[in-house]
Amino acid sequence: MPNTGTEHTVKAFDTDINELRGMVAEIGGRSEQAIARSMEALKNHDLDLAAQVVEDDKLIDELEQKIDDLTFQTIALRAPMADDLRELIATFKISGVVERIGDYAKNIAKRVPLITGGKKLGPISLLPSMSRIASELVRDSLEAFARRDAELALEVSERDQVVDDFYTSIFRAVITHMIENPKDIGEAAHLLFIAKNLERIGDHATNVAEMVYFAARGEPMPERDRGENPTDLLEQPSGDEAS
Repeated sequence: MPNTGTEHTVKAFDTDINELRGMVAEIGGRSEQAIARSMEALKNHDLDLAAQVVEDDKLIDELEQKIDDLTFQTIALRAPMADDLRELIATFKISGVVERIGDYAKNIAKRVPLITGGKKLGPISLLPSMSRIASELVRDSLEAFARRDAELALEVSERDQVVDDFYTSIFRAVITHMIENPKDIGEAAHLLFIAKNLERIGDHATNVAEMVYFAARGEPMPERDRGENPTDLLEQPSGDEAS
């Protein structure tokens, strides 16, 4: 006779995994949208849109909690092992990382009202390109998760260097602008923190990629040499620094 109990457990586990994958795709999509909208708000000095990004972050937080709850429930009820357990743990960690990406987008939106003369700050022109690449890394890391694609995950990690290079260029440009235009120091500092948020988004996309690689291969992703970053003095404290 077929083991109907085992078959039921397998089907139930597959149902839970598929639901979790859909929720991860949703939280990723919301976080990507938050990045795009926060940058649009910055570009157009749209205070209403910036406020909406901040408000919508609550939905990302709620979705992360739902993912956590379902992940723990699945582990408790289905007792997964080996590859299945690795995937669940990766899902749990990825949802937390993606929630943080949403927080960085929210932090950008919170600084929009503080940059009133943004168009005259030359380095601001580099931010849209930096933001686009960071968003692509987020999207591709989540695509790697959906496809269990270790090679795409590795590519995301390697491409994060482009975001790091953008940040270094913006950092130097903003410091130069501050020296030449002391009256703009306040707004220029906010610009630096926005660039730092984008750099951290790229780092978090890499973190997702590393988890995907581990879930797919069962071994850590090879580390890449990031070199020294002279701008780490702007590293933000843990938590929501812009609250």
